[in-house]
Amino acid sequence: MEDLLQVGVITTTHGVRGEVKVFPTTDDPARYKKLKQVILDTGTGKQELEIAGVRFSKNLVIVKFKGIDDINDVQKYVKKSLYVTRENAVELKEGEYFIADLIGLLVRTDEGELLGELTDVLQTGANDVYVVRQESGEELLIPVIKECIREVDLKGRSMRVHLLPGLREVNQKKEQK
Repeated sequence: MEDLLQVGVITTTHGVRGEVKVFPTTDDPARYKKLKQVILDTGTGKQELEIAGVRFSKNLVIVKFKGIDDINDVQKYVKKSLYVTRENAVELKEGEYFIADLIGLLVRTDEGELLGELTDVLQTGANDVYVVRQESGEELLIPVIKECIREVDLKGRSMRVHLLPGLREVNQKKEQK
């Protein structure tokens, strides 16, 4: 499991006083109000940054870091990712998982058939969809609903699913188009 969880990507600078615009990669951008610090991936290492202020503009978060007061000091951080440690991550409800923890799980059916590896999670309006890459290279899309997702075992790095009637066929038709 990942020790660091991504919460955003710096898209550009904002003004001349060292603020940045951050595209949040978290389900709840309002969580930035509670964040005290983040870890910046500089490309050559990690750097801890203390948050001095947060405000919101459209779909972005404007962040001011303590000790960075000039646009020139923050310009080098554009397009860099921001992370939090697990201890600073949002508390999950039962049955919720961090996407980073799900990627790479082996997915099997109720009958024990290996479907493949979970490679992505699509976040749609209604429910998430797990993308499972099969041995053939084709993708199988599985809706994240209680009728389909039977068990998630993060320690065992596996997931057990129930394929609803017609689910394979719908995915095959998608591949043929």
